[in-house]
Amino acid sequence: MIKYTYRALVPKQSTHLQVLSFCAPASEIMDFARIDRIGRQKDGSLTGFQRPQVAAHINEIRTYLATDEAVLPNSVVVAFTSGVTITNNKDGMATVTIDVDESNKGFVVDGQQRLTALSSIPDKNFEVLVSMIVCSSEEELRKQFILINNTRPLPKPLIYELLPSVTGLPHRLSSRSKSAGLVERLNYDEDSSLHGQIAQHTNPKGTLKDTALQKLIMNSLNAGVLREMSRSENAEVEQFIIISEFFAAVQSVFSEAWVEKNPRTSRLVHSVGIIAMGFVLEHIYSATGAKDRNSFTTQLTLLADKCAWTEGYWEFGVDNKRPWNGLQFIPRDYLELSQHLIRQLKRL
Repeated sequence: MIKYTYRALVPKQSTHLQVLSFCAPASEIMDFARIDRIGRQKDGSLTGFQRPQVAAHINEIRTYLATDEAVLPNSVVVAFTSGVTITNNKDGMATVTIDVDESNKGFVVDGQQRLTALSSIPDKNFEVLVSMIVCSSEEELRKQFILINNTRPLPKPLIYELLPSVTGLPHRLSSRSKSAGLVERLNYDEDSSLHGQIAQHTNPKGTLKDTALQKLIMNSLNAGVLREMSRSENAEVEQFIIISEFFAAVQSVFSEAWVEKNPRTSRLVHSVGIIAMGFVLEHIYSATGAKDRNSFTTQLTLLADKCAWTEGYWEFGVDNKRPWNGLQFIPRDYLELSQHLIRQLKRL
């Protein structure tokens, strides 16, 4: 087993987590740490947390770092859950020993693109600043990844997809976590009518925006049927079933606007349509108590010839005629669309 030993600074920070800082050649960092890219196992469970590589960005970094005047003042953040021995000194310093083993490698929390770029320049002896965090568990490690990267320009959908696997987050993230968890189940549970149809970092071939479905769910959790179901002992199951059953009915009634369509060719699978249909779900449930696909289908069928999902115009009222693809994912448009659909249901 290979061991690396470094003399490290020990800043006075958290009493819960051990934080250290030291320098190491990029080649050694790649030995003792891995870039764990986000993905899904066959059962749909989440693995990893890092976004996919961005080739153009890596090439730009590599081109710069290959020059003689290149500097890299930003540190790489690496988190460990095991394999690290720390001997503290009395001068604010410590000796860090890392046992390099496949079973206990560290994880790159921040700086994956920089490290990937450096690893493709094998003849460059380049030392990198390393900030090390020692975590008690993988959940704590993911939590640190979210909190460290949430203030940086990482894709929000990546952060949201990780949320259900972590607890103890700030309220604004924990509230999003509930909706993200339900979207995850809708996407990966084989009993879901939306199975495999939601675009996420782990399912880039999906059509429906995960953030749109999360917004639909958060609206309902705030003041709708999902909030009502939250009082049940089987709340999560009931919430999953009603969303799945509703969209099963949507796909049946509006199959021509759903099957093999994308947001450019159908406003039903566009975020503006998804959010509007969320309000329709709330209205149908409130008016009829519908919870299963057959009941939803009966109501949605009334709208079959009142929609312009893929062609024609939306007749919103006198002097308010909108092209089918003129609706965008902005509050004015999805509220106007939802109000139009609900008016039609009430009239019919």
